[in-house]
Amino acid sequence: MAGLATTFGSGAMTNPIADIDQAELLLLIGTNTTEAHPVIGYKMLKARREGARLIVVDPRRTELADLADYWLQLRPGTDIALLNGLMHIILQEGLEDRAFIEERCENFEELRDTVERYTPERVAEITGVPVETLEAVARLYATTDRAALYYTLGITEHVSGTMNVMSCANLAMLTGHLGRPGTGVNPIRGQNNVQGACDMGALPNVYPGYQNVQSPEIQAKFEQAWGVPLSGEIGLKIPEMFDAAHRGELKAMYILGENPVLSDPNTNHIRQGLEHLEFLVVQEIFLTETAQYADVVLPGGSFAECDGTFTNTERRVQRVRKAVEPLAGLSDWQTVAEVMRRMGMPATYRDASEVFDEMAALTPSYAGISYERIEHDGLHWPCPTKDHPGTPILHVGKFSRGKGRFQGIEHIPPGELPDEKYPFILSTGRVREHYNVTTAYSPGIMALWGEEHAWINPEDAQALGLAADSRVRVSSRRGELVTAIEITDRVPPGMVWMSFHHAGSPSNALTSHLVDPISGTGEYKVCAIKVEKLAS
Repeated sequence: MAGLATTFGSGAMTNPIADIDQAELLLLIGTNTTEAHPVIGYKMLKARREGARLIVVDPRRTELADLADYWLQLRPGTDIALLNGLMHIILQEGLEDRAFIEERCENFEELRDTVERYTPERVAEITGVPVETLEAVARLYATTDRAALYYTLGITEHVSGTMNVMSCANLAMLTGHLGRPGTGVNPIRGQNNVQGACDMGALPNVYPGYQNVQSPEIQAKFEQAWGVPLSGEIGLKIPEMFDAAHRGELKAMYILGENPVLSDPNTNHIRQGLEHLEFLVVQEIFLTETAQYADVVLPGGSFAECDGTFTNTERRVQRVRKAVEPLAGLSDWQTVAEVMRRMGMPATYRDASEVFDEMAALTPSYAGISYERIEHDGLHWPCPTKDHPGTPILHVGKFSRGKGRFQGIEHIPPGELPDEKYPFILSTGRVREHYNVTTAYSPGIMALWGEEHAWINPEDAQALGLAADSRVRVSSRRGELVTAIEITDRVPPGMVWMSFHHAGSPSNALTSHLVDPISGTGEYKVCAIKVEKLAS
């Protein structure tokens, strides 16, 4: 969000999911879409079958990489250099959209001066991608009329994550692939309501609708609406919260529907932070690894037990309807409202629609949305008035900030690279069978993917004396675990890949404590590890 908001003025997916059908070219960078987002991945497979060209940028050979016209197997953490190299070629060959740049963008000279230094030969040396592949991909993306770029956590989960996003935006602006059907820069959200949570102010620097907490006018608006004094100070990002807990500066946490002991990086640090708290409340549907640290566990409600809305990855606000009565007697919003009342705040909502009406009244991009309007089909924000049709495509004619701003961005190496003691790179992600860290509670799903498998290249397996049934100890500077392995050429030599779904082999015990300095996102995609064979 930080990268696209700076460049475009809005930190959200620019085009709807349906636009995949209209794209002539899909450029996928840092996204294993068919596993992590299988519904969108299915649409990409369909588009490919119907003739769309496909470029995949990923260190692993994924399902979509097998089908691609070009698979760019770059070294982990070299995305900026790769994107700068593509833009260098486009400018050298005069393939940029000059009219789009002059009419709709600013700061072009800074970008041009930066990418001039990223010759194909230099970029090939940094990334491992051959010069001829770089040239072919740059020409194809620049000369295709409707080309859409998609990315996910493979771009953002780096110390350079925000700059990676800005580089994706640079490439799209340089070629004019924005503001039209079948184009755009499209981050795919990791879970079903991540976009909605951000829209509603689940960030440390904004109120709902991305309204700045440091603005006296905005602060006064919410103080009047809520009837309480509010702070104008920016809050803490999640890593900063746990650092503050370690220092004894943060005394209490309320965690709702999140399991940071499994899902956050450097989980030993997370556990220690929880232990330092004076008071921890966890609201959950399972007694998770995090909930086991809690002083109070409040019963959570599943999606099937709640009325409300989800705002999905394409900014579509959609109804979700209660299918069964909550086992605990209360849905999530009712539990939160009851806590508010007992703390002295008169949360007198009769139902979820009244909560939404308040949200819409205070959030300009939601102002025209109501339960009645989304009874059958959702609406894409921004939807500022009751007669507005919604906005499926952003930045038509002009950017949200006025002119799109190019950024000159230099290559930023990963925060931790292999060395003699820890010679492998670990990268983490998801598998299709599991949804984040909740599905381990399903016996049926566990029957499909019941334990972790560290993916290791055959060359490395041979050097380590590993066979298909071997078990290994994987260690980093932060922790260790024991896991089964899968020997596969889908990962390159020198790289190990693991998912993070299994409490028995928690890969985030290994991942780095380093974060993107702007967003606070952890560097899940690159850390240094060693692998040791266990005696049978």
